[in-house]
Amino acid sequence: MQYVQLRHHFKDHTIFSLNDIRQLEPNFHRRRLNEWQEKGYIKKVVKEYYIFSDKFIDENVLFEIANRIYKPSYISFEAALSFYQFIPESVYGITSASTRRTYAFHTPLGNFRYRTVKPDLFFGYEINTHNGSVYKIAGPEKAVLDFLYLNHHLKADADFESLRMNHEIFFQAIDLNKLNAYLQKYSQKTLVSRLNRLIRFLSDQKEKIHA
Repeated sequence: MQYVQLRHHFKDHTIFSLNDIRQLEPNFHRRRLNEWQEKGYIKKVVKEYYIFSDKFIDENVLFEIANRIYKPSYISFEAALSFYQFIPESVYGITSASTRRTYAFHTPLGNFRYRTVKPDLFFGYEINTHNGSVYKIAGPEKAVLDFLYLNHHLKADADFESLRMNHEIFFQAIDLNKLNAYLQKYSQKTLVSRLNRLIRFLSDQKEKIHA
């Protein structure tokens, strides 16, 4: 396979793998990838996964890459909270939920972290499409629950205040009926307590602003 053929076949792909190439050409040798890297045509993301060097990288592209390099997974936790503007700033790295073991990739594009959730808690994500990128991301309700589920230290008002969560955006975006329906699937009393404390804290903040 020549580079022009690679470019043609994967021009609409955000990321492609050695296995993807071998679906087209079974005898393809990985040394060609090394040559194309040296020439600056492509960049290695993680082992056996590549992007074209001129690919414009934004948040949506990073989300799709995160989904692809560690399956099954969906964007959640701090990354999803930032995406929905629940928390005020972009976070360090892309955080995802996966049924596989906790893992992290440190790449030229950024850091991708994966935190383990039980298989029966692998739900509540949506399929987003943006400028050709397609990725799975926790819905607002699931992102909140995932975050609280794995952050046991969040107990007092000071803990929730440190998150600097936007109460107005939270109550506009969150479907409380869906939130409670999802909550039942966790079957964890301490999570119920943390969620109730967070909602009470944000409600108090809202009342103070409008008092």
